[in-house]
Amino acid sequence: MNSFSLLAVPSVKKGRGGGHLVRSVNLVKCLRSRGSDAFLYLPDGDTEKIPFNDDLDPRWIISAGNAETKTWSFIVLDLWQTPAEEFVRWRNLKAPLIGIDEGGPCRTDFDFLIDLLPGLPKLSPPNLCAPSLLPLPKNRRPSFFVPSIGGEKPPIKILVTFGAEDPAGLGAMVIKHFSTPIAGLDMSIVTTTIAGTFTENPGIRIMPPQQNLREQLSGCDLVVTHFGLTAFEALHARVPVILVSPGAYHEKLARSAGFFSTGIGLKGVRSLKTLMSGDFTKARNALARQSEKIAAKYDLEKKPEKNLAALFENPQSFHSGCPLCGDEHNQAHKVLARFPERSYRRCPHCGMIYMFRINAPPIEYERDYFFDSYRKQYGKTYLEDFPQLTKMAKSRFQTIRRLCPPSIQPPGSRLLDLGCAYGPFLAAAKEEGYIPIGYDPAEDAVDYVNKTLGINAYRGFFPEDFPLELSAPETFEVISLWYVIEHFTDPKKALEKIASLLKPGGVLAFSTPSASGISARRSLRAFLEKSPADHRTIWIPGHCRALLRQYGFELRKIIVQGHHPERFPCIGRLFKQKKGFIYKLFFGLSRLLGLGDTFEIYAVKTGGNNGS
Repeated sequence: MNSFSLLAVPSVKKGRGGGHLVRSVNLVKCLRSRGSDAFLYLPDGDTEKIPFNDDLDPRWIISAGNAETKTWSFIVLDLWQTPAEEFVRWRNLKAPLIGIDEGGPCRTDFDFLIDLLPGLPKLSPPNLCAPSLLPLPKNRRPSFFVPSIGGEKPPIKILVTFGAEDPAGLGAMVIKHFSTPIAGLDMSIVTTTIAGTFTENPGIRIMPPQQNLREQLSGCDLVVTHFGLTAFEALHARVPVILVSPGAYHEKLARSAGFFSTGIGLKGVRSLKTLMSGDFTKARNALARQSEKIAAKYDLEKKPEKNLAALFENPQSFHSGCPLCGDEHNQAHKVLARFPERSYRRCPHCGMIYMFRINAPPIEYERDYFFDSYRKQYGKTYLEDFPQLTKMAKSRFQTIRRLCPPSIQPPGSRLLDLGCAYGPFLAAAKEEGYIPIGYDPAEDAVDYVNKTLGINAYRGFFPEDFPLELSAPETFEVISLWYVIEHFTDPKKALEKIASLLKPGGVLAFSTPSASGISARRSLRAFLEKSPADHRTIWIPGHCRALLRQYGFELRKIIVQGHHPERFPCIGRLFKQKKGFIYKLFFGLSRLLGLGDTFEIYAVKTGGNNGS
């Protein structure tokens, strides 16, 4: 069983349609079938709200009181327009909030946004716009176009449906205006309005709501509906779609997505009849071409590879606020950027930029990480770069030794290199007289350090798997993390563990990408988009002093590196070759202003004789 719990919260208010509830029911059922701990929220626990008495186990339904006493990994809100007070209520449960088709005032505050149905352009962009994640029909037509049979034109089969509720009464309007048969059309309407003279109209076939309507769409030549779930199901089934809107909002959505709409309410129904009363075979072919384009635009032509539940294939838990300082006022933590798999926020308290993602990044810290992936970024493998990395390590030791008091200088001082990889820093540490110990999650790297370099190294993820024999308090004089600290899911716990392992006066040294370098200043969004999928935090040099002080460290030195004058706006395009007076001038300017894209931190653990 997957070790996460999910609560799906659909809109069940009258007039909102049944699509929100249908999606949430499908999500819970699918996750449950995979062994996940998923629940459907109904405020009063009333199962009668579920359409067609769906086969949802009553034990999977949770009411208001119980929802707030359980710990959730994720809360999925499918409420259309979540009121601010309700958003705060769910946020107070300290779980990441995932919004589906959210159009309310709190849209920008969600940890993750999914538009299953395309929204208006003026809305803030979602992480995903993916109608292909909807529960789509398995039955499909071979084409959007109707083949002619022996030169004859068979009647065009039209299905009309405006959802389970149809609050605008569009179904009744269609029944009234299409009471007289139209030659060449075979029309059926799905509606709850089956009363009196409606059932006797010869021009229309009336059907009650269908439990699995989407699988019947492929038997039609045209679907008439409003902007919503059925419209996109029909596109996947390769059935042309024409829309009639219940209101101005649906009309805007229809036009924005590229659908043909006859208009709003009664006017739209009258225009629909006028259209169908003419040469509708020609009009239907035009609708087929338009619908085919929309299906291609939203990736609905091919068979869907995933559904909504598949977004939780490899879920992971997240701190509800800033992972460094612990500030939990998430509404004040502005979302800086959204991408298909992740969102970035900035903590207003400590300035840290941190990432949220539903699933663990698809990265394994094994041989390929240091060979193929490393070569793509740097043009050589990690081992080919070993001499240069060792040379860089020796320059770092000059800073470290200046900061260490005489009592903890080598020889005999113990150094722990977290994320040691194949050990260039460990090799340099051994030459400097330290007793080096490595720690890394990559089995091949740890094996190389132990057998080839002859240096003790352990395998695991820090701090969860850190061995007990190394965990005694104040064990090490130096702890280093070169481009590692940004990878921690819980950097707070990692820094607390490091502080406990270091002796008073010991040195913490690490390097990491900078959110105040020229690349981030040029375009923060582009910088974050290019940031590796496993970089959980993006650090800013100017914020490190106060942040490290919380963990018992005194910042002693910052070295800004990774200077790239060619990345300066406008002027950078002149630096096709990294040489010349102007290039050197801007390189110096970058160093002076601290505009490098990476930086190194050297801090001392307080509480003892720091003796620097």
